[in-house]
Amino acid sequence: MRNNKTASLFPKELVIESLKQSFVKLNPRMMFRNPIMFIVEVVTFVMLFVTIWAAATGDTTQGSFGYNILVFIVLFATLLFANFAEAIAEARGKAQADSLRKTREETPAKLCVGNKIETVSSSQLKKGDIFICEAGDTIPADGEIVEGLASIDESAITGESAPVSSAICMIYSHRGCACPLPTQ
Repeated sequence: MRNNKTASLFPKELVIESLKQSFVKLNPRMMFRNPIMFIVEVVTFVMLFVTIWAAATGDTTQGSFGYNILVFIVLFATLLFANFAEAIAEARGKAQADSLRKTREETPAKLCVGNKIETVSSSQLKKGDIFICEAGDTIPADGEIVEGLASIDESAITGESAPVSSAICMIYSHRGCACPLPTQ
């Protein structure tokens, strides 16, 4: 039997941290940045007051205790869910940025040195270096194509969910890319 390990959409650590953040984000100073959710928070605490008032005095002019507590719970759940969704999105964004940074540091590059190819870390590349990129390679640095043709999947850079290809000479700054294969 094969052991299929797939990456979870919501890793356990991410969910736990996001749950903590959903309560931290209830701070009115943080909620004030989002006016709609701030108003929902104010109304939630107004409903808490109304619910406590109805329970303490027996006054049902503002609705029964059961109705008021239900409205309070729904509003509070809305706040927590919105904060949780925001925290998940922030954590995933940070994780993707960290992953891109790590990829940039650890990607091997096939550096052209004279007629030889040396494999070095992409963090060791400098402006003017020429390196080889072949089909299926991760491009180790920004640059321009000096020889050959390329179709490059830029989805990791652009953030698109589907592969986004660029045509010839569409690599960003000038740190070098795609040298001719050395003659043997």
